[in-house]
Amino acid sequence: MKPSFLAVLLALSACSLAPDYKPPDAPAPAAYKESGAWVEAKPADAVPHGAWWKIFQNPELDALEDQVTAANQNLKIALAQYDQAQATTREARAAYFPVVTGKAGEARERASRNVANKTGVETFNDFAMGADLSYEIDIWGRVRNTVAANADQAQASAADLAGVELSLHASLASTYFALRGADAAQGVLDRTVETDRKALALTRQRYAGGVAAEADVDQAETQLENAKTQATDKRLQRAQLEHALALLTGKAPADFSLPPAPLAAKPPRLDASLPSVLLERRPDIAAAERRAAAANAEIGVARAAWFPAFNLTAMLGLESATAVNWLKAPSNFWFFGPSAAMPLFEGGKIAALTDEARAAYDQAVASYRQTVLDAYGEVEDNLAALHKLEQEAETQKAATAATQRALAQAGDRYKGGLTTYLDVAVAQDNELQARLASVAIEVRRLNASVQLVKALGGGWEKETDAP
Repeated sequence: MKPSFLAVLLALSACSLAPDYKPPDAPAPAAYKESGAWVEAKPADAVPHGAWWKIFQNPELDALEDQVTAANQNLKIALAQYDQAQATTREARAAYFPVVTGKAGEARERASRNVANKTGVETFNDFAMGADLSYEIDIWGRVRNTVAANADQAQASAADLAGVELSLHASLASTYFALRGADAAQGVLDRTVETDRKALALTRQRYAGGVAAEADVDQAETQLENAKTQATDKRLQRAQLEHALALLTGKAPADFSLPPAPLAAKPPRLDASLPSVLLERRPDIAAAERRAAAANAEIGVARAAWFPAFNLTAMLGLESATAVNWLKAPSNFWFFGPSAAMPLFEGGKIAALTDEARAAYDQAVASYRQTVLDAYGEVEDNLAALHKLEQEAETQKAATAATQRALAQAGDRYKGGLTTYLDVAVAQDNELQARLASVAIEVRRLNASVQLVKALGGGWEKETDAP
């Protein structure tokens, strides 16, 4: 092989058959529709980087979130998948270097008597030791594009890991607020049970005195038992929420407990920024974009199969028919030279693989664009939820006050003998449902805040390092 020929091969190795890549275009509205005029004019709280849950200013929640990071098994699965993707990238990069294989062996051989150019020696020993070298000259960029595709997939896996972590932390926050909401509702129901118990005792006294009818006693007893049923069901709900928190923090439910506490957190004001910023703040969007880049590189890998593959091969070693002469200089041998191979007929396989790679890229681009649209939708949904739930909280507050007044009036009329206990029961039920609805709205507001943080990326920032 002439040195000039090798120089030509090495110069050609700068080629790449992958299409020039740029991130796919995605629709980006100028502003969120649901942010509207309800957002305060003063600057709102930005989502902090890292521990975004601290915006709720709840030390107990902070401690639980730290346990998710340290012990959640789903997060460990995602981390292992990222480590696997990193290892796959290192494996692909190994093709940049030659493969050297050492060999040594001893054999007893017998040659055929009918072989051409017979030497006269039919049975002999063969002692051989040496090293083989093979190296693919990456003329068409197959190796480089394979490495690029794996590096892009590793970056996508890193974003997947961030997405899993964000989702788990958001799930814990939502579950925690639901549990505290269950505690608040439990308090309402327990107080209702106690009030209904006293009302039943009073009604029985009135019945014994001939002031109330037996139907009033039955109605009061029904009211009490219904409240007790709801209170028991709420305890079941709380127990299941506590079990969910245990699993999120990597513990068995039997080893985890959280004492009841009031629902003290308030939804923070959040800055949704601009829709274009979302592309840099969502790990799932970053993962989808990196997978599109990987699919683009895979097109280059598929195209390279149309062209000849060039390899350099070499061997250096010692070989002898006797052990005495095996390691002496005359026993040495070597060869070095290039080789080329290309498909002449493969039944359309390469064309099919190229079409498959292009289709995979189109799929990745569509997936990226849909991920962007889904992200905008999630932000809009939760902006709308925060807006409407804030209004609901105000109207529900007024409704609860009205039911409390109605209950007091119904009680006075009943004590005055103007109505039956049915009116009191209806007023009690309305008042109970109003208070439970107030608690539910507060939980939904907190959950909408958590989901908005998640929809905005949770303070995650896209890595800008090249693969």
